[in-house]
Amino acid sequence: MSQYSTPSNSLKTEPFYGKIWREIKHFPHELSTGAKTPPTVSGPAAAALVSAGIGAFTMMVTHHLSDTSKAREKFIWMLGSWIPGSRNPDPIWGNIGSYTGKETMLLVGWLISWLILSQLWKNKNISSKTIFFWMFFLLVAATAMCWHPLFPYLPLT
Repeated sequence: MSQYSTPSNSLKTEPFYGKIWREIKHFPHELSTGAKTPPTVSGPAAAALVSAGIGAFTMMVTHHLSDTSKAREKFIWMLGSWIPGSRNPDPIWGNIGSYTGKETMLLVGWLISWLILSQLWKNKNISSKTIFFWMFFLLVAATAMCWHPLFPYLPLT
């Protein structure tokens, strides 16, 4: 008997992680076949992508607004009090604080802008350059706003 097995025998004795890996390797190929009924307009996809950038930008604007005023920070924290852990009396675990309100504003900005943009663009073709520009611009702006040295004149607390 030969030391090496035939391909059909090797599939039967293949370990489970080998079978999983073989399936994963075919995953991109399945994506490239595409949908049987491809979309005819790009507006709904553009609305989803651009609204993600709007949500991130809204969160960073809210972050800077809360850092410039204790009253605004308290209000923003109140907006996020629905998130578990926003206020936690346990000193070991602490609380998340006003970050919950900032995340709430991200969610609100994302959902409202998605609703509005999807209604406006539902039957339109939006060019890929426009989609990429606005998504990239908003995400880069939100990321740049994370760095406080870019805003030396804001009275950050």
